[in-house]
Amino acid sequence: MSNIINKFKIDNGKGFSLKDHDSAYADGFEKDDAKDVLTALIAETSDLQTELYAANKYALLIIFQAMDAAGKDSAIAHTLSGLNPQGCQVYSFKQPSTEDYQHDFLWRHYKTLPERGRIGIHNRSHYENVLITKVHPELILKEKLPDINNVKDIDSKFWNKRYQSIRAFEEHLTINGTVIIKFFLNVSKDEQKARFLQRIDDPKKNWKFSASDIEERKRWDDYMTAYQKAIQETATKDCPWYVIPADKKWFTRIAISNVILQTLKDLKLKYPVLPKEEKDRLDECKKMLVKE
Repeated sequence: MSNIINKFKIDNGKGFSLKDHDSAYADGFEKDDAKDVLTALIAETSDLQTELYAANKYALLIIFQAMDAAGKDSAIAHTLSGLNPQGCQVYSFKQPSTEDYQHDFLWRHYKTLPERGRIGIHNRSHYENVLITKVHPELILKEKLPDINNVKDIDSKFWNKRYQSIRAFEEHLTINGTVIIKFFLNVSKDEQKARFLQRIDDPKKNWKFSASDIEERKRWDDYMTAYQKAIQETATKDCPWYVIPADKKWFTRIAISNVILQTLKDLKLKYPVLPKEEKDRLDECKKMLVKE
């Protein structure tokens, strides 16, 4: 399993290229074995989630970014299905609201961060501000930023500052106890097409499809360039990216679960040890209960 982390982990963006990552890779796993492997990973993760909550020292923020139909929703549902829902919180970020635009671009993400001891999942994230806005820079104008009066003002210096803001934001969170996992679900253009057609053909999945999805698909290359640049600029040792193959959903879930599990293991979590005074009180309570 360690091969999964070593292969998909990007902790230094220099020289990173999406072309080096196979979206159909499965590391020798077979689909028939996927259910049992995933069940075992989730069970082990569930135990560590309890320790995370009890220790109350770290928070875990899991970020999912991907093109439409890459499987973010199903990945979240399957990989976190065995965890205690009281210790998890999921936020799916849509278009910013009027209130959001009255604040800096990180504001709405900051207020949804997980508390210590909890796992927070962001379905899309603050990275949309260097992804969809990179492809559609006119959206930046809605932020009413100083010195940005038209699209021509949104130059390389602007984007460099935005990447800098993201790196600083994540560094600040890490220093203060929030462990960040960033997943990019790497789906191929052909697989996206197949999934779009499935959504159109299946009445139960029609609601997942929008005509605007086709318009965004036309900008596929622009999005790939934006994702590649974002990963190059924000992959660090403390806040790495994991570029996960997404053409085979069953393997995607195994890879994601393995990364989450290993991240929790690396924290070396321990249940808190009670002070002697409180331990003595527990012993007294036990004696009283036994005598009943």
